[in-house]
Amino acid sequence: MIRLTKYGLDNIIILLFISVVLIISSSFISKIWVSSIFICSGIILIAITLWFFRDPDRKIPENALKDESLVLAPADGKVIQIKQVNEDIFLKQNAVQISIFLSPLDVHVNRIPISGIVKYFTYNPGNYIIATHPKSSELNEQTHIGMENSIGKIFFKQIVGVLARRLVWDICVGDTLKAGQRFGMMKFGSRMDVILPESSEIFIQEGQSVVAVETIIAKMNNVK
Repeated sequence: MIRLTKYGLDNIIILLFISVVLIISSSFISKIWVSSIFICSGIILIAITLWFFRDPDRKIPENALKDESLVLAPADGKVIQIKQVNEDIFLKQNAVQISIFLSPLDVHVNRIPISGIVKYFTYNPGNYIIATHPKSSELNEQTHIGMENSIGKIFFKQIVGVLARRLVWDICVGDTLKAGQRFGMMKFGSRMDVILPESSEIFIQEGQSVVAVETIIAKMNNVK
């Protein structure tokens, strides 16, 4: 049975309603070929809706459950960039940025990468540059989330793309969250940037596909 995300409930209702209208309308059309188009369109739209808003259960690796220094992938997708940056918003130090691109075919539900407390959150309206473009990390509409635990700090961003025009989240400053916990969604293709202290050990490489919760992307070494 397909599990659907609560973060897309409004879209799911609208899309399924349109699908039903198309299928029912087909019965009032005399021309078979036109009726068939309506039926096929309705079925395809249902399939697309169920696929895009799916929310599969994921199992956190056993070592990540015991080690707060391990960082989980917060989203499904392809690693398009790993680079050195100077993060002056939350970490306020030299850092490593890992950028994950989500295509429309990927699961778009976002997960918390480490257990800890939300220390910083802000929403920034912006542009809709294609999410694979390096400047999308700076200029596109996005959320900024800073978390801290006994090991150190992590900073990550939900970033919209050309197709993704809506960000959803249900966390705020002061929340205590567990690694792997669902916290939101980026709709219709997008990007997730994870920014870690420079001393972190990175386990992935550019071009690699990652799975939210199941892929350990890094280990923080900035012990307090």
